[in-house]
Amino acid sequence: MAAAGDAVFPSRVPRSHRAADARSLVDDPSSPEVDVAGRLMSLRRMGKTSFAALRDGSGEIQLFLNAGELGADAYRHILDVLDVGDIVSAGGPVFRTRAGEPSVRVQRLTVAVKALRPLPEKWRGLQDPEARYRQRYLDVIANQDVRERFEARTRIVSTIRRVLDAQGYMEVETPSLQPLYGGGSAVPFTTHYEALGRDFYLRIADELYLKRLLVAGYERVYEICKDYRNEGIDRTHCPEFTMLEAYQAFGDLGDMLRLTEALVVEAARAVAGDTRVAYGETTLDFTPPWRQVTFRDAMLEAVGIDLDDEQLSDEQIREAAVGRGVALEAGAARARMLDEITKTCVEPAFVQPTFLTRYPAETTPLAKRAPDDPRYVERFEPFVLGMELGNGYTELNDPIDQRRRLSEQADDDAEAHPVDEDFIRALEHGMPPAGGLGLGIDRLTMVLTDAPNIRDVILFPQLRTPA
Repeated sequence: MAAAGDAVFPSRVPRSHRAADARSLVDDPSSPEVDVAGRLMSLRRMGKTSFAALRDGSGEIQLFLNAGELGADAYRHILDVLDVGDIVSAGGPVFRTRAGEPSVRVQRLTVAVKALRPLPEKWRGLQDPEARYRQRYLDVIANQDVRERFEARTRIVSTIRRVLDAQGYMEVETPSLQPLYGGGSAVPFTTHYEALGRDFYLRIADELYLKRLLVAGYERVYEICKDYRNEGIDRTHCPEFTMLEAYQAFGDLGDMLRLTEALVVEAARAVAGDTRVAYGETTLDFTPPWRQVTFRDAMLEAVGIDLDDEQLSDEQIREAAVGRGVALEAGAARARMLDEITKTCVEPAFVQPTFLTRYPAETTPLAKRAPDDPRYVERFEPFVLGMELGNGYTELNDPIDQRRRLSEQADDDAEAHPVDEDFIRALEHGMPPAGGLGLGIDRLTMVLTDAPNIRDVILFPQLRTPA
């Protein structure tokens, strides 16, 4: 018997079985003794017999502590030393109590770690939102649903990798620190690279580097990585977020639509076991094919403007938007106005999985123009619960048109990324026809785990400094 407290922080303690494995042995008369190790979640002192719940990564098992089994002095010492929250190793045979609970009849016990601070109060758990985010380790200990949500997030990411790997995509890594930011419209985080004596930017997207790899001859590539946008924080936005981007040479918009459906369907099955997922009072049905709505039709229905009308002026768009309560900055370019109208008047209606397709060309400088009408591009965005989950294109690979459109956007939009001359140079060497997809891992996890806030699916979200 190793007396509790003799070595408060030993380097190693006995552990032969996880809690779930030990529970499974309870009805096997030939099972060996076990040593389990984990955190004490409860401790009931009941005279000469006491009970404790030990939790590890696989679940919980009950510890049965008895003065006759351990010896009176050792038993008293253990109860004097142990507290809820301590991490211990306990060994002995597995049996069922008279109440039928699988338990370890403790014959030896070692304190692995003495908890110097108490756990959150058992029945209330950890409820304060700020405390939960700032002390996520306690949140996971105290709230089983939180633990399960992050385990589900891991399954989502693993499933996405499995689907892409099975389709012949190669996972790659591109720079987080970039000399030019690109691949989206956003304000970047800026830092200084001392060794190179110049400013760099945390990436807002990895798109332009992945397309360079298509030029290099890799036909299917993807990356799951952190992106950073120096913008506001709200229920669905976090400046540090996780994205999947995937690109397929000789693919197009249709291939990316089908890939999006496949990824989300398999992720839903990994979490919920079905293509139907409950979110609050709503049942979401991800069974393909998803509904598709063109940008033009959505604008006609939402604000009564027809983007096919060649006489449609920016002022008419502004008047229609303001008339429906859309907040617009003075002098906002057409692309910015259309984006704000979409966010305010169009997206909230897309509760079930929906693709918004065929965007105006001025909104999307990296997508190929529609072959039947160059005013539009081959682009889609998937929406669920009124929330954008991603973005997909038939990728623009004409370097002349690409330079022109990036330059035009840079002139009209302060958040547009600068013209990346090296990227244009890469296109001039020839990028094959391709389809591309971006999918937000955080938002997808929100949808599939019934999470109301993006911070609920990020283990350690950044927060404002407390007052």
